[in-house]
Amino acid sequence: MTGMTDHTDLILGKQKLNLDGTKIAWHQERIAAWERGERIAPITIDMALTRACNYGCHYCYAMLQENDRKTINRQVIFDFLDDCAKMGVQGISFVSDGESTISPVFVDAVKHGHSLGLSMAVGTNAFVFNRRKLEELLPALTYLRVNISAGERDRYAEIMGVKPHWFDRVVQNIRDMADIKKKNNLDCTIGLQMVLMPEYEDQIMPLAQLGKELRPDYLVIKHCSDNEDGDLGVDYTKYAGLYDKLHAAEALSDSEYSVQVKWSKIEANGTRSYQRCYGAPFMIQISGSGLVAPCGMLFNEQYKKFHIGNICDTRFYDMWNSDRYWEVMNYIAGPQFNAQTMCGSLCLQHKVNEFLDGYVKGQVDLPDLGGRAPPMHLSFV
Repeated sequence: MTGMTDHTDLILGKQKLNLDGTKIAWHQERIAAWERGERIAPITIDMALTRACNYGCHYCYAMLQENDRKTINRQVIFDFLDDCAKMGVQGISFVSDGESTISPVFVDAVKHGHSLGLSMAVGTNAFVFNRRKLEELLPALTYLRVNISAGERDRYAEIMGVKPHWFDRVVQNIRDMADIKKKNNLDCTIGLQMVLMPEYEDQIMPLAQLGKELRPDYLVIKHCSDNEDGDLGVDYTKYAGLYDKLHAAEALSDSEYSVQVKWSKIEANGTRSYQRCYGAPFMIQISGSGLVAPCGMLFNEQYKKFHIGNICDTRFYDMWNSDRYWEVMNYIAGPQFNAQTMCGSLCLQHKVNEFLDGYVKGQVDLPDLGGRAPPMHLSFV
């Protein structure tokens, strides 16, 4: 077992885009430093610029992540990005628990991070964009992923908690993204993402067909995460009944458009094979409130014992160098922590945790990478 799967890879140019797995095995120097007990910088940071959102998606995990809100202003995010570049962070994805594109500092933050040599990315509902803003942003982004969980106007409005005509604007923005990328020969990967709850079965094929028409690089269909109390009501036993339809959606792929299902997580039925969380030092999350915690599932105020600090109050470089940061990281990697009982289902770090858990137990080897072309988006593990 190597932990490096490529059965769902999309070939773009000469590189592969792995949407169902982890690229942590390509960062063997950082793994070696971690094994030596060094204070490693995260490879990837997943964060938001605000807790606010202009949508009301029924499947939204962010509503379970409420914490004390502070404002990430221009100075705060510029200082943070400067620190990340200094520390050796490689990729910043504006995803996390808010709609970063509605922050007044979003465009400047993307461009500043890009100017520092950081790989910048965003996951967004794509509503506030227009063609002019996309032409400004796309050259500075490694990828742009549109969260869209329906392919039909009225169902889009129901599932994503907005007015039906918002669908038309988002569709046009996706069409513009694909056109701008093609006309300017940009490297930015354009993707769509469907967060699939079993009750959205009727939208699998319409969305896959819509993607084929709009021509992004890919559509990824993923599970819906729930917390340990099951507050979103995800019935993981019902995913199996969707497999035929999911395979039919994947069959719509062609040489320039790929439909990919995150089979490894959908087939996991919301369960974990590991108890320790080793992945957070490699891939940390930050709330749109500025709160730094190991992962988004621990943002809520009830998990204060895992909270490290806030970038609105403390420089991230100083926080990372603090004993508090590493006390939290060591706690969740220790025997007193059990991810199977103390965490929600299938977190952002899940695949990294699977790999590192297997590696620590001697069940997974670091592969020989000699002569192998690296996958795309290596800065996002």
